[in-house]
Amino acid sequence: MEIGQIAITVSDVSKVLPFYRDVLGLNFQFSPNHNLAFLSAGPIRFMLSTSQGSGQAGANSILYFRVIDITATHAAMVKKGAISERPPHLIAKMPDHELWIGFLRDPDGNLVGLMEEKR
Repeated sequence: MEIGQIAITVSDVSKVLPFYRDVLGLNFQFSPNHNLAFLSAGPIRFMLSTSQGSGQAGANSILYFRVIDITATHAAMVKKGAISERPPHLIAKMPDHELWIGFLRDPDGNLVGLMEEKR
C-alpha cells in the first residue's frame, strides 16, 4: 500500500489554489472544473475540492511538508502571503538530528506544517 492522493476540503478552489501552487510551491497538474484542482509534491498527488458531502474547509488533518532551512522557508512563504500560525521551533533533539516544526494557515484556515530534520 502507498498513498495515491490526499484530499483537502476548501471553500473555493480558485481562492485557495494560489496558496498551494504559488506559496507552497506544489506542482499544478490539472483542474477539470471549478470545484477541483490537482497538484503534486513529488509522487504524492493533492486534490483541492469543495465539500463533497463530508469534510469542512479549515478543519482538515494537518499536512507536514519536509523543507530545507525551515526558518528561511517559513519566512519566504509568509512573505508570499501565507498566514504564520507558529514560527519554526525545535521540537525534539534526537540522537542524530533535531526535529524542527513550524505552522502556516491557508486562506481557509487549514493548518499546514513545515518540518526539517536538521543534522
